[in-house]
Amino acid sequence: MKQLNVPATREIDGVFDWILANLDRLLIGGMVAAAIVAIMLGLRWIGHRLLANEPESWGWRGIIGRVLAKTSIFFMVAAAIDIVVSYAAVPAKLAHLADIFFIIAASLQVAIWAREIIVGVIRSRVGEDPGASTLGNAMALIRVLVNVVVFAIALVVILDNLGVNVTALVAGLGIGGIAIGLAAQGIFSDLFAALSIVFDKPFRRGDTVRYGTGTDTTVGTVERIGLKTTRLRSVTGEQVIMANTKLLEQEVRNLAEAKVRRVTLPFNLTYKTSPETLERLPAIAEEVLKGVKTAKLVRCVATAFAPSSIDCELVYDDRTISPDTLAQHKSDIIIGIARAFAAEKIEFAYPTQTTYTAAPDGTLVMPWAPPQPTK
Repeated sequence: MKQLNVPATREIDGVFDWILANLDRLLIGGMVAAAIVAIMLGLRWIGHRLLANEPESWGWRGIIGRVLAKTSIFFMVAAAIDIVVSYAAVPAKLAHLADIFFIIAASLQVAIWAREIIVGVIRSRVGEDPGASTLGNAMALIRVLVNVVVFAIALVVILDNLGVNVTALVAGLGIGGIAIGLAAQGIFSDLFAALSIVFDKPFRRGDTVRYGTGTDTTVGTVERIGLKTTRLRSVTGEQVIMANTKLLEQEVRNLAEAKVRRVTLPFNLTYKTSPETLERLPAIAEEVLKGVKTAKLVRCVATAFAPSSIDCELVYDDRTISPDTLAQHKSDIIIGIARAFAAEKIEFAYPTQTTYTAAPDGTLVMPWAPPQPTK
């Protein structure tokens, strides 16, 4: 039994001899490791404090807090061991194992930090989401995709440092990604279009938009921005469902973002209208528009000599955004112009043809009755 214990005793003595020989290095490495671990624990505590004060914050303060709070004890231990090993003259196999342990811990930790930064930046770009369900679904999918990407990269880095040939693995992942992308390109195109809407914010839930051209123009209020489709409530009452990709391919006008609405009212006057009356058109229109507080006159002028009329137009800006109120104001202005013209005896024109005849002596016979003398 005593002979069997001799090798173990020698090994223990060898360990003690190694510790005594490297005591100063071990102490320096241990102090450096302890200092670094203490710093990381302090940063982690700061991260938790930042999140405790603003748990739902997605600004840079919240992103930094989440990154610091996600620093794992596993990474701290691996970093401490690697620092101690780098200071002490340990056997090559033990140093190699410490390096592998640190590489695995560091790769996973960097992947976690990268995930928190990417997700946090995306959430900060979105800000106050116009549709909570849209952002919830989008962020769930984004988080899955980010996890897959960052941890796949971490796995490749770990395997590469372990001496595994990762060329075939990377090629296989690339081919598999291409195959999946081709099979689901329609879904992914709508998904990225949805993310483009959420991030770029051309419109939000509740905005009234107009899209399309010509007879295919549609006006509706955005009810929901989904991952594949956007749903709008048209002015005629029915729900319009548009694929996100198709919607962004068209010209979209966000009516809710208009500061003012410019309205043009064309009208025609007879050729009997005097030049003095045409000059007074802006003053007449200005008086009418005083009854609509949100409207401001831009111009009221004659624009062309038409075959049977003098063409004119009234242009004004209305600060009202509501379509119903805008229509009511337009009706009030039209009625006001009609009353003002009736009071001024200004006649609207309609498509007519006037035939002039001549007497035997060549004198033109006017097609309207001569003015009656006033008594």
